[in-house]
Amino acid sequence: MSGAPPAANASAEERGEYNQVPLHEPTEDAAEIKKAAATAPPPSLASHPALPVLCYCLASIMMTVINKYVVSGKDFNMTCLMLAMQSAFCTSAVLVGKSVNALTLAPFDTVKARQWFPISFMLASVIYTGSKSLQFLSIPVFTIFKNLTIILIAYGEVLWFGGKVTRLTLVSFLLMVFSSLIAAWSDISTTYESITSALSSVDTGTGVAPLPSLALQHLHGGYAWMFLNCISSAGYVLTMRKKIKSMGFSDWDTMFYNNSMSIPVLLVFSFITENWGKANLDLNFPAESRNVLLFAIAVSGMGAVGISYTTAWCLRATSSTTYSMVGALNKLPIAASGMVFFGDPVTAGSVSAIGTGFFAGIVYAVAKNNQANAEKAARSAGGETLIPLHQRKG
Repeated sequence: MSGAPPAANASAEERGEYNQVPLHEPTEDAAEIKKAAATAPPPSLASHPALPVLCYCLASIMMTVINKYVVSGKDFNMTCLMLAMQSAFCTSAVLVGKSVNALTLAPFDTVKARQWFPISFMLASVIYTGSKSLQFLSIPVFTIFKNLTIILIAYGEVLWFGGKVTRLTLVSFLLMVFSSLIAAWSDISTTYESITSALSSVDTGTGVAPLPSLALQHLHGGYAWMFLNCISSAGYVLTMRKKIKSMGFSDWDTMFYNNSMSIPVLLVFSFITENWGKANLDLNFPAESRNVLLFAIAVSGMGAVGISYTTAWCLRATSSTTYSMVGALNKLPIAASGMVFFGDPVTAGSVSAIGTGFFAGIVYAVAKNNQANAEKAARSAGGETLIPLHQRKG
């Protein structure tokens, strides 16, 4: 005998029927989110998004200024040794953080270390060429030309990762190139005048012109190092992006392997290319300022840890768009720090170059934001409408 039929006044759920939830009614996830927002304690200073942004800016400025201070010594020529010391301090700081459970670090893996070694070699070349650039160029010029790396990375992503360069992004690239030309115009005009002067002073008897001695001394070696730095930086970023995905590294793992694997590379280059004689060591680390220099190198090494941490903190507390805007706006205080701490000349050209580069950074950040929104809208149109992980229940 079959069971009694469901009562007429029974609910739809009891009758086994399905009723679609009206679109205007809040879902359970939305109700939980609203409840959590209503009962959440008021935000404190430590949780305010402005704090990680400020810490990131301070860490970036500190690193640039300290590196400029160390390599700007009159007789300093041991860049590889300095970078090896920085990497050692950075590696030590990460290991100390792991020992006190302040961070999570995977056990050292020799197989992964061998696979990561080419990346560390590329990082060492990035740091070395950057330090040599700072040795010859002012901080504002270095900061402005560093923007050119963004262009190389963008077109590298187009070639190897199927990226896309929008019209607004292209406008920002043109502004970056223009700001670099403004920054270098003083050296360009000086070189042009030297070449013109040399050509006009050809010895009519021998036909020899003093071109090498007059013009080439004005061809700034810093620009050659800057060009190599842009190339190596773009190659490092593009290669590391692919390697991180294949090896499953966290941010701390990446930092640890980068710095620990760079130490032997830098030491070998230092022994081969740098003079380790006592006289040269005394020139690079004079007795009257030796302790200050060593302290600055230690601080800059640990500052690398600070930049990595504040980058993750900034992305966690804000958004990738906010972070990209901070990176663009951060160019201005970094360039200004060179004028404040190292007496870099404040001229109409330098101010114009900084302002143009600053504006180019903003345009680039806006372009990337628009591109991200367009891709998000395209995914939504295709039906990929998922609740964000941090808003899901359970």
